[in-house]
Formats: sequence, C-alpha cells, structure tokens
Amino acid sequence: MLQKLYKKLFLEGNRGAFILLDPDRIDTERVGDVLKRAEKNKAVKGIFVGTSLLMNPFFDNFIQKVKENTTLPVIIFPGSHYQVSKHADAILFLSVVSGRNPHVLIGEQVRMAPLIQHFGIEPIPTAYMLIESGNVTSVEFISGTRPIPRDKTDIALAHALASWMLGFKLIYLEAGSGARLPVPEEMIREIKEKVPLPLVVGGGLNTKEKIDRAFKAGADFVVIGNAIEANINFLEEV
Repeated sequence: MLQKLYKKLFLEGNRGAFILLDPDRIDTERVGDVLKRAEKNKAVKGIFVGTSLLMNPFFDNFIQKVKENTTLPVIIFPGSHYQVSKHADAILFLSVVSGRNPHVLIGEQVRMAPLIQHFGIEPIPTAYMLIESGNVTSVEFISGTRPIPRDKTDIALAHALASWMLGFKLIYLEAGSGARLPVPEEMIREIKEKVPLPLVVGGGLNTKEKIDRAFKAGADFVVIGNAIEANINFLEEV
C-alpha cells in the first residue's frame, strides 16, 4: 500500500499537534465544535480517533461524523481490531513494543490487517512505547503490559532503536491518557537524537508549558486529548 499520507504528514519537515478524539469520552454533540476550532489552528495537523475500550458499537459512525466535519486527515488510533473504518484516511498500525504481551505485539494486528487491506486504508507502522507516568493508565491496564520505567532512558532508547531496525515508520512515546506525568524530556531528547524516525509524544500534556517542553526536547508531534475534553478553549493555547 502506498504511504502518501505518511510522507505528506511525517516526512516533509512538519511539526505540530494531533487532536485525539475518544468516542467513549467525548459527547458527539461537541465533536463539530472541537473540529471547527482545530481547523482554525495551524499547529493542528490531523485528528486521531480511538479508545482503549470502545463501549459502544458505533465506531464507524463516529469516524464518518468526524470526516464530515473536517478537512484535516482523520487517522485511527486503534485500541483493538474492532476499531477499523473505511471512512478513515489512515490508521496507526500499532505494536506495543514496550511490553511482552504477544496479543498487542502481533495478535490484534493479524486480526486487523485483512480489514485494512479490504478497505484500502493507509497503514502507518507505529512502534508504540508505554512510558511510566506516575499512575496506572487505561492503556497500561487494558494492554496487560508494564510501561518502561521513566528513569530508564537507556531501555527506552534500545526499544526505539530495535523498532527502527525492524522497519517501523513512527515512534510513539505514550505516557497514557490522563497521565500524572508526561514523557520525560531526557527520554524524548535521547531518542530523537539517535533514532532517525518521526517522533510522536502523548499523554499528560495538559498545559502549554508541558507541550512546549516536549517540542523543545525533540518531539516532532504531540497528541492532545484529555486537556481538550476538560476545556475546549485549550485548543486556542496550543
């Protein structure tokens, strides 16, 4: 499959933010307003849609609603193989490389791959690394994996290097939704300096200062979700 969106978004020197919409958490009536504000912010490069659980059967309808209300790329950020939709522009083809649970390393991906091919969705091979954040997050619990300790930059770097050598196209450092602490700046800096892949950082980025620090440390993109769910005006600060 051609990786047109990947090249356009991640390989042309872009930096910016992705807005994460969680269909389990955000009121569908607010989606249009969030997207309208996102379109006005030049720092926003696209929309991620996904959730750890998926408590309703309307994921496809939710993706369609998002697509109808924005011209920004809509990229699935899947929590399971149930989160695939023909209406999306691309999907982060995630493997939780920080853990040792085969179900989220390759099992979910095997179930998902035929659907992705059938719908013609662009897959973006993504090394997904959970980083300790000071509290147990939903993604940590649901994935059944332990995050990389936040003071073990060497371990995080080794995982990122291995992911690059295995052929992943994107590194995603994840503190988790509602994280008490964001990914450490030292870890971001070290991985960015030594791994030649676009770097996405998410979780715990609930102030402009934290976002600025992530960028300064070397993040190419940040993912913002909970902060916007709590205060839609936060979009204007990014």
